[in-house]
Amino acid sequence: MKNYFQFNELGTSYRQETIGGITTFLAMAYILAVNPAILSQSGMDQGAVFVATAVSSAIGCFIMGLFAKYPLALAPGLGLNAFFTFEVVLGHGFPWEYALAAVFISSLFFFILTLTGLREKLINAIPMELKLAVGAGIGLFIAFIGFKLSGIVVDDPDSLLSIGDLTDPQVLLAIFGIFTIVVLMVLNVKGAVFIGMVLTAIVGMIFGLIQTPDGILSTPPSVEPTFGKLFSAFSDPEFYTIPMLTSILTFLFVDFFDNAGTLMAVANQAGFVKDNKLPRAGRALISDSIASVIGSIFGTSTVTSYIESSSGVAAGARTGFASLVTGILFLLALFFSPVLNIVTSAVTAPALIVVGVLMVGSLGEIEWNKFEIAVPSFLTMVMMPFTGSIATGIAVGFLFYPITMLLKGRAKEVHWIMYVFAVIFLLFLATTGH
Repeated sequence: MKNYFQFNELGTSYRQETIGGITTFLAMAYILAVNPAILSQSGMDQGAVFVATAVSSAIGCFIMGLFAKYPLALAPGLGLNAFFTFEVVLGHGFPWEYALAAVFISSLFFFILTLTGLREKLINAIPMELKLAVGAGIGLFIAFIGFKLSGIVVDDPDSLLSIGDLTDPQVLLAIFGIFTIVVLMVLNVKGAVFIGMVLTAIVGMIFGLIQTPDGILSTPPSVEPTFGKLFSAFSDPEFYTIPMLTSILTFLFVDFFDNAGTLMAVANQAGFVKDNKLPRAGRALISDSIASVIGSIFGTSTVTSYIESSSGVAAGARTGFASLVTGILFLLALFFSPVLNIVTSAVTAPALIVVGVLMVGSLGEIEWNKFEIAVPSFLTMVMMPFTGSIATGIAVGFLFYPITMLLKGRAKEVHWIMYVFAVIFLLFLATTGH
């Protein structure tokens, strides 16, 4: 095992890798509660989604660890699960089985693109400014969902939105959660989001705002309510529509940016990047597509790499052995399903808001002083929360980018693939706009 993972060459040890793997798990364990809470709003069984989340995360970690040998953990992505629930299902009115089928198709396509090398070419064709804007826009989108779920922000007939009732005990509990996670993050406490959620749930139980679970350990919930249900969509003619095609493309695009960006960020931190290239990049990119295919069959949204892996790297992780440790912990988590009952909106909302803060951190890298760049970047970012649609934000930004660059006389700097994207998204906006 030590030879396979090159412990001596990389200057690491079993202890160092184990600590790194545990640290990464604690940093991202919140997804075990947040993902079922979000996807269950689409009508899916919460217990089954919990199992699908743990299993797909473990599989992703195992493939990444054994095949790519990187200390990078995977799980269903925040933003992608929000798109799944709030746009594909609740927005377009598609059954959740359709949304799972879209994840399945996009993941298979991802796998093929990765094998052929086209995935990297498509990623490179999209300008960095739009990649950064997409990430920031998703951050705003999930933060907005967090504010709405917590009751801190509510609908208002006069001003569209307004501040909620800050004297409501559930709202106060959510505010406590935000404050707790922020304090822990500022103090650089590892696993701050997860620990903050646990403390919020404990306070909620103490004050009778959250029902105390009957136990902690139990056999894993049945996955039967969601397992294999996606295949029913393929026999339904209503599945084959432009909005569903756009949903599949959006799952593709978002995972493009999310996984590639996270992979490079963590690899840079660990010192794996040599001459601006990442060894075994293809193997690393295959991990999320396989995990997503399996995850969609079990019943969860797209699996992607997690930036929280950087906490494990900071703790000393340097090899795929750390990912194996994280994957094992995800499997052990299957036996703690009773704690799901304490994960209410007041507990999950603070996590969404704080993760949203982290995702908008890349905005400073956009060249805002160049108007031809600023306009499509801004529209990509703000149209997501304003329209409640990640796909619409991507469509508007990708449509405006070649237009502003053309008007500025920089048309030759735009990859031909971006012009193809512009036509596709123009058709999308024409067919889905009201």
